Amino acid sequence: MLVLRALDFRSKVTMSFDYLFGRGVSRYIPVERLELAMSRKTGRIRSISLEGKHLATFRSNGSIAISIYGAELLVKSPSFLENCVVVHEEIESFVSDGLSVFAKYVVKCGKKVRPGSEVAVLNSNGKVIAVGKAILSAKMIEEFKTGVAVKVRRGVCK
Repeated sequence: MLVLRALDFRSKVTMSFDYLFGRGVSRYIPVERLELAMSRKTGRIRSISLEGKHLATFRSNGSIAISIYGAELLVKSPSFLENCVVVHEEIESFVSDGLSVFAKYVVKCGKKVRPGSEVAVLNSNGKVIAVGKAILSAKMIEEFKTGVAVKVRRGVCK
């Protein structure tokens, strides 16, 4: 007889972060102090916060939209850096205001960056300046010199 145990919500959060952003990324989130907002209709996790600061939103398609604060916590993980894009210093102020990142201004790109994946945009010092969705893959970003690489959802100045 097979017995299935229901996972608690905090275990689901850690497994989701590790799956989407890389093994061990969830170690950089103090899971025991997370505040979960649940959907009344479905009973699923809607968003998570830490000490009143929004960390991430769980989307209905299974993806996670991280906030600036969430990216700042996760950027300490070497695995998460594979989901990041480093931009040239001359466009840092534009990106932090919420403008998209064009491929020709990307200095370094993590190998896990794929079209539609969640991306943190970093400056040359490794500080998070924006979060958004990748439009191009890591390989395309390196090869292309035109086009939008990351559609920024939120910059630090917005």
